[in-house]
Amino acid sequence: MNTARSGRPALTRPDGTPLRVLVVDDDPDLAEVLSGALRYEGWQVRTAGDGASAVTAARELLPDAVVLDVMLPDTDGFAVLRALHTVKSDVCVLFLTARDAVEDRIKGITAGGDDYVTKPFSLEEVVARLRGLLRRAGMARQLEEGPRLTVGDLVMDEEAREVTRGGELIELSPTEFELLRFLMRNPRRVLSKAQILDRVWSYDFGGRAHVVELYISYLRKKVDAGREPMIHTVRGAGYVIKPVTP
Repeated sequence: MNTARSGRPALTRPDGTPLRVLVVDDDPDLAEVLSGALRYEGWQVRTAGDGASAVTAARELLPDAVVLDVMLPDTDGFAVLRALHTVKSDVCVLFLTARDAVEDRIKGITAGGDDYVTKPFSLEEVVARLRGLLRRAGMARQLEEGPRLTVGDLVMDEEAREVTRGGELIELSPTEFELLRFLMRNPRRVLSKAQILDRVWSYDFGGRAHVVELYISYLRKKVDAGREPMIHTVRGAGYVIKPVTP
């Protein structure tokens, strides 16, 4: 499998050309660090320090994704997002915000943003969020992509419906397999019980939290038994799977 210099499977546009990402932040040092991390993925990156130059750069680059700071010197990120959508309606947008208020998150998503990260953040998180957004939007493909999902030493062969951890086979029921697949397709991302119910059981959330809790407990007994745990509960938010930190 082809990999980026980061060691992760390389992502490209569907036609095989590099993904195009626009980074918009008025902090030049932060913009440069972010750009470096994204170029390390093999992507084409442009930067802008304010809303006006962001729109100009977007017209020239036609980006697949934009990393967009909410607070800019000449406007806010929400206004920039509306302008970006007139340039390229299907662009993926990841908001950067120093504000952690729920209303700001809601405003960003309502305005058409796809995701957000709160400062301070890790570069790894930004890259992982962007990769997930681009793949879900159908704007990226993984070179020589096989039917395998990998999170740390946990590997799922979707075609063979086999799961191993550290090379040891793990037997799962069909529902356990689907639940684990959903978690592994969203590594390091907290998934709510409502999201899990909708994706795995295909029905609306409504007093059925115990179903998710029950199957999470089943998975833990099989995936994490006798090992460092990978499946974690985020109190009041949901569940997340992430590789074990060495």
